[in-house]
Amino acid sequence: MKRRRFFFCAGIVALTTLGTALMADLLWRDGLTGIELAMLFLFPILFGHIAAGFCTAMAGLWVTARGGDSRRITASLAPGEEPRLASTAIVIPVFNEEARSVFERVRVLFRSLEEKGGLPSFDFFILSDSNQPDRWIEEEVAWAELGKEIGGFGHVFYRRRRQAINRKAGNVADFLRRWGKNYRYMVVLDADSVMTGDALVTLVTLMEKNPRAGIIQTAPRLVYGETLYARLQAFSNRLHSALFLAGANYWEQGEGNYWGHNAIIRVRPFMEHCALPPVPGSARSILSHDFVEAALIAKAGWEVWLAYDLEGSYEESPPTLIDSAKRDLRWCDGNLQHTWLLTARGFRDANRFHLLMGIMAYISSPLWLFFLILGMIDAFYKAALDGAGVLRVAGKLSVFGHPFSELALFVFTLLLLFLPKLIDTALALGRRGEAARYGGRGRLLASSLLEAAGSVLLAPVNMLFNTKFVLINAVGRRGSWTTQQRRAGGDGTDLRTAVAAHGVQTAIGLAWAAASFVLVPTYFWWLTPVLAGPVFSIPLSILLSKTSVGRGARERGIFLTPEEIRPPPELAELERDLAAVRNGPPAAATPPDHGFIQTLTDPYTNAIHVALLRRRHPAPAARAWLEGLERRLLQDGPGSLTPREKNALLLDPDSVLHLHRQLWRRPGGAVPLLP
Repeated sequence: MKRRRFFFCAGIVALTTLGTALMADLLWRDGLTGIELAMLFLFPILFGHIAAGFCTAMAGLWVTARGGDSRRITASLAPGEEPRLASTAIVIPVFNEEARSVFERVRVLFRSLEEKGGLPSFDFFILSDSNQPDRWIEEEVAWAELGKEIGGFGHVFYRRRRQAINRKAGNVADFLRRWGKNYRYMVVLDADSVMTGDALVTLVTLMEKNPRAGIIQTAPRLVYGETLYARLQAFSNRLHSALFLAGANYWEQGEGNYWGHNAIIRVRPFMEHCALPPVPGSARSILSHDFVEAALIAKAGWEVWLAYDLEGSYEESPPTLIDSAKRDLRWCDGNLQHTWLLTARGFRDANRFHLLMGIMAYISSPLWLFFLILGMIDAFYKAALDGAGVLRVAGKLSVFGHPFSELALFVFTLLLLFLPKLIDTALALGRRGEAARYGGRGRLLASSLLEAAGSVLLAPVNMLFNTKFVLINAVGRRGSWTTQQRRAGGDGTDLRTAVAAHGVQTAIGLAWAAASFVLVPTYFWWLTPVLAGPVFSIPLSILLSKTSVGRGARERGIFLTPEEIRPPPELAELERDLAAVRNGPPAAATPPDHGFIQTLTDPYTNAIHVALLRRRHPAPAARAWLEGLERRLLQDGPGSLTPREKNALLLDPDSVLHLHRQLWRRPGGAVPLLP
């Protein structure tokens, strides 16, 4: 491992040194100004971040060319080895999700494990923190219906917490305190995750074969992309992640990372060592808990592996560019918290590197923007000194002795950014039968070119988004914990939403383009790849968000993935089930307070809900408050109550039963409580 890390780090240092030397040659020809000193200080930080990604991909190419990495966790299993199973909990934290979609995924996992013969070793736990009354009731009814349909009672459990403390990490921690001792392992899934029975059984077998493994993280593939944006992300993830994942395993080995879902965890050491402290100097909880949990379990001497070549692990991506940005706002807040943990006592160097890369994923955006602004100011300054609107290319202190250092640095940077993608495409085109998994050679090549063009346009847009998020975080504003959008509403982003999200970006792009074109035309042409994305961000965001365009691309074979051309049975079954769910009535067609009213009027729903509540005895003041809410509900209807008040009634079994009896005693039977 030391040898591997030496070559990996040496590659980063060598590439960064060469890039910095080329940049320095451009800047110090006529002596260094203060602006140029600042640029020269920033450049190795930013270029080193790029070099790290490139070296990771090249390490992946090295082990791939050698027939695969012998030092990978999946290599510990012999071909055809008999599975070894142990008690495993599959935990799915949810927060105001579409209940039917969540439980359809549970159905598919249950059936897959049943066919595999591993079901007796697995239990499912849907852990809800939903605070919308209707979503809460939908989850309970969906759980009961699923249990009846598949005979899942005793294997599929549902629990909603009274208090959503510490978000997802607190939800999982609460589960472990209550039931963790009953299980050797747990598999953590997100609400949009799905895995095959083969993958789940293999993960448990890997843990049994490797007793020092604390976490094994899979590499989820993106599936079910309906919009053009989601399809582009899925294609890029499938084609261009293989080298990066293999390269990450090359230098990480047993000190890998945890991404918070689609991973198996050894319960006992996780419970003993992964309790999260508050953020140093603050009472705030750690938001991006997964990186920290990986560091804590590695600190305790357990291994964290990346099973990068294990098939059968999937998730969905945000449907639009704006939805992706909303998710990044939360991730930015969580990753920037890790700054406090970089020097934490006892952390492994690999985990510090993971934390640093997570921070740099967001900090690099304002640094790049600042670097570009400094370059623009420097170009304007030199143009003013020359009295002409062109940049000088000759000087007294040129080390390389020719006027083409600008071109050399430009080409060198492009190689680091795009050579891994070219290699991925070339490997797919060259391997027998591989191109057919993407729709054929022509479609694969066209999709690769379009993906590269899309990444060029989207990179500066995301740079401006992330810069905004870092600044928001710096002034103390925090991203709220909201339900992630899983699919586009209607036919994508409307013009008003796009203008609100991208209007400032467009204004910045236009002003920057106009200023550079008037003052320094040469600089304008160099900036064109950076300016195009922000200038056209509004129409680009609308186009990428359209499901009609995404379906048209699929019909023409653009951005096809192997999971679309030949899906495993689990994905095919789930796609049929989700299509039925998503083609049903939209949420807007459901009457307001439907679930809340159903609980109070429908005997079946009422019985399910009361059976899942814990009997409590509120204090006299609390009981009087609840009785006041009951009277107001019966007199004025559910619209008179706030969501918090409805939740309070739903949490009290006596109130639910009393309201149910009162409504059915009214003349004519139960009153629907609808206007």
